[in-house]
Amino acid sequence: MPITPATATHSPSNGAAEPILLELVDEDGVTTGTAEKLAAHQPPGLLHRAFSVFLFDEHGRLLLQQRALGKYHSPGVWSNTCCGHPYPGEAPFAAAARRTFEELGVSPSLLAEAGTVRYNHPDPASGLVEQEYNHLFVGMVQSSPRPDPREVASTAFVTSAELAERHAEDAFSAWFPTVLDAARPAVRELTGPSAGW
Repeated sequence: MPITPATATHSPSNGAAEPILLELVDEDGVTTGTAEKLAAHQPPGLLHRAFSVFLFDEHGRLLLQQRALGKYHSPGVWSNTCCGHPYPGEAPFAAAARRTFEELGVSPSLLAEAGTVRYNHPDPASGLVEQEYNHLFVGMVQSSPRPDPREVASTAFVTSAELAERHAEDAFSAWFPTVLDAARPAVRELTGPSAGW
């Protein structure tokens, strides 16, 4: 991973893992401080900045990822292409592009802002809470995913109809329906009416 001002403080030279800090925000998305990642997700949860990415192929199919079984939050469930948290001071757009490459080994050929959504989703399985001010992004991907197995168990490209079938059968992240619905206008603009989103 290239070292940038945003990532330099998160890559200690002695090999010891430093705590990951999230950017806390108010209801308008204005930064109010920072908190350690796990602490921010303990009930009742601290409102923090996040991002969600939805990438589509040239056929209008959405790239889904199944979260790795080793993840502390929502392991093994399906979700959108990529989601995560910017480092404090990192632009959400830059964080979205960075994490998409780190998790899936792809760089979007197009990435555009698609609004924001604020939600509060408890995860019954882990007891953790997602209190997030989420920046949404939609885009295109033209290369095959090369997922990092520590982050991603599996990937799939799905049509809107295939997603509905899969969502009825498989476990999905608690936040997935909320972020997809919020991003849907931008998704339709990107993929066109024939894609059915």
